[in-house]
Amino acid sequence: MKRDLYIDFAKGIATLSIVFIHTAFWSGQFYIPAEVRVFSLVFDVALFYALSGITSGANIEKTLYRLLKLQITYMIFVTLLFFLDYFFKAFGLAFFSMEWLQHFYSTFGSKYAATSVSAVPQWQNLGNWYLHQYTNADTFPVVMGSFWYLKVYFILTVLGVMILRFFPKHIPWFIGICIVLTLLFNIFPEIYPTGQVGYVAFYMAVFLTGNLMKGKKVPDRVIPVLYGLVAAALAWMFWFYGTEIFYKINRNKFPPKIPYIIWALFSLVTLFAGYNRLKITRESFITHIGRNAIFFYFAQGISSSLVYFIVVQLQENMPWWLLMILIYAINIGLAFFISGLLKKADDSGWKMLQFLRVKTAVR
Repeated sequence: MKRDLYIDFAKGIATLSIVFIHTAFWSGQFYIPAEVRVFSLVFDVALFYALSGITSGANIEKTLYRLLKLQITYMIFVTLLFFLDYFFKAFGLAFFSMEWLQHFYSTFGSKYAATSVSAVPQWQNLGNWYLHQYTNADTFPVVMGSFWYLKVYFILTVLGVMILRFFPKHIPWFIGICIVLTLLFNIFPEIYPTGQVGYVAFYMAVFLTGNLMKGKKVPDRVIPVLYGLVAAALAWMFWFYGTEIFYKINRNKFPPKIPYIIWALFSLVTLFAGYNRLKITRESFITHIGRNAIFFYFAQGISSSLVYFIVVQLQENMPWWLLMILIYAINIGLAFFISGLLKKADDSGWKMLQFLRVKTAVR
């Protein structure tokens, strides 16, 4: 089956948008205006869930095997991250001092200051990461700050494939249930559940809508109507919540509430409007990123942490917009390079697991 380059292109755009979001909201908190940071959220993680819905099917065995491969790749990555974090701390304590390390970590701001620096490996952190409890990686704080998406993705995909397999004719009903639950949680915030329920209620609707769109095309006459509805929803949001809600979009993202959901509609409509309409016929830098999105996603957490140190040196010496462009370009370049290294490390990890499997097999 011929690969749909539009999917790779959309994943690439979404991934580059995530890099921009993390450029703006992490190191960018020191110099980028709040308005720009909010606008960076226009193309956000909802796109990944919609694309996952488009590419998912009802084959449970195939889906679980894909998730198993992703889990192992994730475990290889966080193992590397754990030892990088530990060796840096051990090196700092051995050749410098605790004060030097604390000064180093203060670059990330007081919110992410290291609190448990030790020459003894904190093995419980690695175990927690394996089980998707994302305690902070002090040396690379953006990494674990990005991974909330991965836990929701695992939950969403498992529940989604069950719905697609056992209730293929009732998908619109499940979308309706998810929308109703999301509305109830927002109308009565006192019942908004903690944990993953709020995330799954909204993003499951996005996932299943993406699956309904598989192989289809939004009619030309419907597209202006959809954008008109998005514009009306935005107008209502500013009327109902007041203009100050603009600066609170990110606060309404965790978990997703009505203002953030409305803010995300533009990107979802744009994704579906282009699907099966915009023809991508050639490979490009963007499709390459989309095809390797998971490695780029892992890599950008490291690169978005490293650029902090460039920001600290340059923020007083150039206009914010020029620094933002420079840091974003450097972030993309670093993420591209690191993602290549991670892919090689992943290949080596799989070969080692295969070797151990063969050597420990019962004869």
